[in-house]
Amino acid sequence: MGLISFLKGAGEKVFGKSDDTLEKEKAEAIVKHINKYDLNVKDLVVTVEGETVTLNGEVSSVLERNRVVVVTGNVAGISAVNDNLVLNVPEPVEPEKQYYTVVKGDYLSKIAKRVYGDAMKYNVIFEANKPMLTDPDKIYPGQVLVIPAL
Repeated sequence: MGLISFLKGAGEKVFGKSDDTLEKEKAEAIVKHINKYDLNVKDLVVTVEGETVTLNGEVSSVLERNRVVVVTGNVAGISAVNDNLVLNVPEPVEPEKQYYTVVKGDYLSKIAKRVYGDAMKYNVIFEANKPMLTDPDKIYPGQVLVIPAL
């Protein structure tokens, strides 16, 4: 899918307190972080070079791919995710999703109004970002969300 950019300073802290964490340790921490959300990736291999994470493995849907990318990119200290995940689906592929970076003052219904023209479609965005989002009111500036096509 390619390289997706994220805000380096925004996101969940999974690397501990030291900036000296080795890239191999960062990769292991990211795998653990992805697994925490029970995302289904077969043969997942994560590599880290500086602030860039490369994901390799196999997923069964575009939505699952996007969730893995967003969960990975929303980690403090990561500014880009290189998505090399292979999509393994027997049926036609659903359209690609778009991403949205949350800014100060955003909330899901405001984002839904902007992208869909209907604030009441906020639950579509919420559902697409589960299990990373546990509450529609808990988003933060710099967080990247999956915005599915209607």
